[in-house]
Amino acid sequence: MKTLLKNIRQLVTWDDQLSCMIIRNNVDILLAGPFIESVGPDLGAYADTIIDCRRFVVTPGLIDPHTHPVFAELRRHEFEMKIQGMDYETIAQAGGGILNSADALRQLPEDELFQRSLPRVKRFLNYGTTTIEAKSGYGLTLEDELKSLRVIKRLNDELPLDLIPTFLGAHEIPREYKEKRELYIKLITDEMIPAVAEEKLAVYCDVFTEKTVFSLKETEKILNAAADNGLKIRIHSDEFSAIGGTELAASMNAASADHLMKITDSGIHALKKSGTTAVLLPGTTFFLGKKDFAPARKLWDAGVNTALATDFNPGSSMTQNLQIIMSIACIYMHLTPLEALQAVTVNSAVSLGIEKEKGMIAPGMIGDIAVWDVEDYRDISYWFGMNHLKILLKNGSLSE
Repeated sequence: MKTLLKNIRQLVTWDDQLSCMIIRNNVDILLAGPFIESVGPDLGAYADTIIDCRRFVVTPGLIDPHTHPVFAELRRHEFEMKIQGMDYETIAQAGGGILNSADALRQLPEDELFQRSLPRVKRFLNYGTTTIEAKSGYGLTLEDELKSLRVIKRLNDELPLDLIPTFLGAHEIPREYKEKRELYIKLITDEMIPAVAEEKLAVYCDVFTEKTVFSLKETEKILNAAADNGLKIRIHSDEFSAIGGTELAASMNAASADHLMKITDSGIHALKKSGTTAVLLPGTTFFLGKKDFAPARKLWDAGVNTALATDFNPGSSMTQNLQIIMSIACIYMHLTPLEALQAVTVNSAVSLGIEKEKGMIAPGMIGDIAVWDVEDYRDISYWFGMNHLKILLKNGSLSE
């Protein structure tokens, strides 16, 4: 089965040989089954499916390296509370936020959680996203964290979208452990992580490292247990305060340090030295009504691999559209439209360890390709708040 994308107006992708993004005009892409066979001018007319792209821009399918897509209930009431002046930290300290999501998720059997999550997670494809990282973290018990990760596995089996699972039992201290937090950390290290590893339910382990959540010492203990059980490492760090989480991520060779609104020069230097990816979440800053966006320009200019993600979750970033995340990153974080595209394709692939097969358009890569109904790649960010996707190919096949 061969598919030909013909007469592409603009092809925008990373070029491994040149080590930069490139823009090519009037070229074709030939796919054989799930893989890209060749890229170049006039590749011939024969194919089972021919798509005329003379009016369109073509890029790799987008990759979202930080999402929380499995939850039971929306938190629209908290959205209204924020509008009326209550900040995220205050809502969380009053027992809202993540703990509200945990209360709701614990009430649902696995099948019901799967059915609620299925249409929601499928929606990523509608915006040109072909791969997401998907975290647990709304269970906060052994049973409910495993339930969440099993739902992620089922979604991965059911949908053409690829989900890369992350265990985030260290998302918050549950109510029942508020006065005995060391017992909850022991539960994570001694029971949750071994059970997740035994069932092969996660690739990564993440920790929310913050003054009001998990300390540096607690984070290091949890992540050491994860590494001992064969899980790779990601960290939420420097979101509301800089307590050294980013430096810890770098010292432990974490795949990513995420959020980084409060990152210091020391943190930036540590990321550059280590190769840990900075995953920035401007939709969260925007949605929470804050002004302190992560210093994307500074990170980029320092040579840190910098990715963008939606942080899709019911409390602090209710969007699945990486296109608008690109717009926000351009406007408030001073990335160029080309850099923003790089940040949601190859840079995100690097953060997830999948850059050998996804994130660029080249022979031998998986055929995850987005066709955009715009005349110029810059329009994807410029025409903000819109869905520009025309056609999506996932594993070389047209996505419904």
